[in-house]
Amino acid sequence: MSERGWRAVDAYFDETIVGRDSVLEATLSANAAARLPSIDVSAAQGKMLTLMARMAGARMALEIGTLGGYSTIWLASALPGDGRLITLERNARHAEVARKNVARAGLAARVEVRTGAALDALPRLEAEGLGPFDFIFIDADKSNNAAYVEWALRLSRPGTAIMVDNVVRDGEVADAANRDADVLGVRRMFDFIAREPRLSATAIQTVGSKGWDGFALAVVM
Repeated sequence: MSERGWRAVDAYFDETIVGRDSVLEATLSANAAARLPSIDVSAAQGKMLTLMARMAGARMALEIGTLGGYSTIWLASALPGDGRLITLERNARHAEVARKNVARAGLAARVEVRTGAALDALPRLEAEGLGPFDFIFIDADKSNNAAYVEWALRLSRPGTAIMVDNVVRDGEVADAANRDADVLGVRRMFDFIAREPRLSATAIQTVGSKGWDGFALAVVM
């Protein structure tokens, strides 16, 4: 099936079971108006984030990679009223767009957007005694994925779910000769997970409006 067919199936899912949400649509419009990269999760993937966080019974969640807050809103909507989501974004302009989108969604009291490099922010979370987190979503620069998963493990508890997006890279992840920094970062992450006895994990390929990609899901044992 062609990418056109994949998009048609995604559109069908959106119309039938995902549903439309004016706040989320306004978020995507605001991101486009601010000229943010169009690399948000799809609506179906966002709904999956919500459902997975609910299945995990998440009250404390961590997101590494905010962009304009589209996935942030999906994830925060899964948390109870007294829940908390901390999301980390390197780019200050992207973070400001995200804060406005989160406020428009009525989730400002539940979401904290922190600006700066994640590998600087994560040690500060530990030093502040934040966590353990119940659900962690990683969708940032792929070259640092192994370090992000290692930090996710440090900030977790038995039963914490860790989800990592964009791990297939159009199939390039299976090419051991590929020297692309993002592909290498994903492969290092899988090597780390494979060696780590505290993680039980799998990965799923996906096709759709975001092309050929996939996600990894790990549970802390």
